[in-house]
Amino acid sequence: MQGANGETDMEIRDQIRQMAEKYRDYTAQNLSKLVRTKSYSSKEEDVCRLIVELCKEAGFDEVRIDGLGSVIGRVGNGPKKLAFDAHIDTVEVGNLANWTFDPFCGDIRDGKVWGRGASDQKGGAASMITAGRILKELGYGGEYTVYFTFTVMEEDCDGMCWKYLIEEEGFKPDLIVSTEPTSCRIYRGHRGRMEIRIILRGISCHGSAPERGVSAAYKAARAALAIEQLNKDLKPDDDNFLGKGTITVSQIDVKGPSQCAVADYAMLYCDRRLTWGEDAELAIGQVREYVSKATGDDPDSIIIEMPDYEKVGWTNKPYSQELYFPTWKLDPDHPLVKAAVLDYEALFGKEPVVDKWTFSTNLVATTGRHKIPAIGFGPGDEAQAHAPNEINRVEDLVICAGFYALLPYTLEGKVSK
Repeated sequence: MQGANGETDMEIRDQIRQMAEKYRDYTAQNLSKLVRTKSYSSKEEDVCRLIVELCKEAGFDEVRIDGLGSVIGRVGNGPKKLAFDAHIDTVEVGNLANWTFDPFCGDIRDGKVWGRGASDQKGGAASMITAGRILKELGYGGEYTVYFTFTVMEEDCDGMCWKYLIEEEGFKPDLIVSTEPTSCRIYRGHRGRMEIRIILRGISCHGSAPERGVSAAYKAARAALAIEQLNKDLKPDDDNFLGKGTITVSQIDVKGPSQCAVADYAMLYCDRRLTWGEDAELAIGQVREYVSKATGDDPDSIIIEMPDYEKVGWTNKPYSQELYFPTWKLDPDHPLVKAAVLDYEALFGKEPVVDKWTFSTNLVATTGRHKIPAIGFGPGDEAQAHAPNEINRVEDLVICAGFYALLPYTLEGKVSK
């Protein structure tokens, strides 16, 4: 087989493997720069400006910033659209006493890059920039326009950045690769999620005679135990790939007229993870059934709602969505999964692990909501996400840069084992 410029598939993969290795230090240094640039959700301007400069230096054909603040880079001009995505916001550092080094040091030592966001998920962003540089230096001009999206506010509301891109700016790729950490494994799905708020009412009275009232606090206690039982009763998906859904009470708020009164208001906030075949309507119905039985309330009298998320990003543009993030998975025989497996085997001479994420990603919007086929392949480990003393392996960055650069050729059928 021959590549875009007449090279054989062996020459293409060897060139890409060598170039990814040649740019080992370049990729690690770029990740270090990204880690040193603080970028909490909705406050990503500095890192976005840095990424624009890094993409320009790498020779990208186009770099722009969308209305919500995400950076969109482009290489090539083919009729099909392939997008690699990395969110470039991070969670905060939490208790500094749990860190053994400066969270924003960006040190490169012992074969690792150290600091907040190194795995979750600026490592993917650094590998994407290198992949774009490799494609430009190879003169890629094949069937795909290759986009590199560096997206905002994922940690606060996963997928909203892509909901905006697709629904407001009309940017809808044909295929997407999330570069969230997968330990350099190929992921083809993850559970969805939603947030649920339950409002329970009681009747207040003086605390000296609680029998005169109806305690919303006791209703909340019974409702919480009912949610615990619901979690035990949830079932896995049919092929047990994503596993069972879950639900947990994450917050309880109880109020009354005073500290000497029976509470007449209770709120329970729940995190619900959705397996294949579960959706918002089903999940809310289950909560209504279990809570009404536990409290004795009429099901229709219980307020069970899905809250909205709304925030103004660094571009000062307000945007919102309901806190519902649909489940997604791709069949193992899907052409994108098969191409990813072939890509990995061609570069590294061994079979990849094909698996799934435990957590949620931007693919809830692109694939769960808008049905764009997607996979995940990223440097670093899922367990590093949101944890103190976060690191990423430099070797993972090299592997991913090569994988991303070869994938357009693989999708075109220009690569074989």
